Order: sequence, then C-alpha cells, then structure tokens
Amino acid sequence: MNIPSNLKYTNDHEWIRVEGDEAYVGITDYAQSELGEIVFVDIDTVGETIEQNGVFGSVEAVKTVSDLNMPVTGEVLEVNEALDGQPELVNNDPYGEGWMIRIAVKDAAELDTLLDAEGYKAII
Repeated sequence: MNIPSNLKYTNDHEWIRVEGDEAYVGITDYAQSELGEIVFVDIDTVGETIEQNGVFGSVEAVKTVSDLNMPVTGEVLEVNEALDGQPELVNNDPYGEGWMIRIAVKDAAELDTLLDAEGYKAII
C-alpha cells in the first residue's frame, strides 16, 4: 500500500498536499482499492468554501458511491478536469494525476488535526 510521507491524511481516507497557501486533495491508495473501479467523479463546488469535514463532492465506483470530505476548511479553486474523461486516473495514480481538487487553505492550524503517514498506516 502506497502511503507517501509528505502528505497528511484524514480518517475518511482523503489526502492533502500543501503548497504554500494552497493544497491539492484526493483519495488515498487504500480508498481507491477498497472502492474498486472508479467510473465517475462528481465535484461541482468550485468557488465554494467548504468547512473541514464537509462534503466537496462524490466518487462513484462500480459497486458504490462515496462522499468526498474536505481535510481542512478551504475554497475550492479548481477541479482536476482530466477526471471527467479519465476517472480511472484515481485508481492508477491517486497521489499524482488522480488528484481531485486544488484549494485555498483558510486555516492552516487545521492541518495539525490530520494524520501523518504513520498515523494513517495505523488506522488501515
């Protein structure tokens, strides 16, 4: 199971990679493997500020639909448009080309409430 040490994680299996005041968010390798083949990513929250743990979209797999929860409070700046035509990028490269949203982080202190790689390994 791939769990990069440079990311922070939620109990709900989202990851966040902070770059200055912005961050990229997606679902973990574990989450995509549990969901199975991803067939659709539904995110229509660009321009909205979503509170920590709020739902910013959903991901549909062959077997189920799952909500996507915001790791920290932030404004959704961009959705990964590549996922419209290739939702399988989430399965193939969850931490790279399969990222889901880019956000403006509103409260950097919330990052301290997230799990590091070792903490995330412990819950899965």
